[in-house]
Amino acid sequence: MKKILFSALLLVVMLASQVVVAAADLEVNTPAISAIKGSMQARHAQLASHYASGAIGLTKDGLVAVRDANAVPLKERAGLNGVVAAENADRAKLYQEIATANGHPEWQAEIQNTFASRWIDKAQGGWWVQGAGGWTKK
Repeated sequence: MKKILFSALLLVVMLASQVVVAAADLEVNTPAISAIKGSMQARHAQLASHYASGAIGLTKDGLVAVRDANAVPLKERAGLNGVVAAENADRAKLYQEIATANGHPEWQAEIQNTFASRWIDKAQGGWWVQGAGGWTKK
């Protein structure tokens, strides 16, 4: 009986998390969200060549990671680490702001997961993406 109740509760929780993502307006726009998106767009030019070289990739949790530091000359690695850190900070703020703008800050994790899937799906051919089994070249 306890197993059945636990299974039913688990099913309800799983379905509720899917409803959260479906109910969230991921295209919501506020001044804070616009500023974050602008910052990310401006930074993309600095990241694009590193995606193409395989030095960085998109993680399964909606962030960017240095995947192969050896693909970057030693003198440029600190700069790349700084750009990646700034990108990840903006991504975290973006997920938080979208959840807050939807009136549900507790949805941040689900929104982040949705963005992670979307960014991996939209990644250009040749970019590295992280899945459950590790890194793969798209």
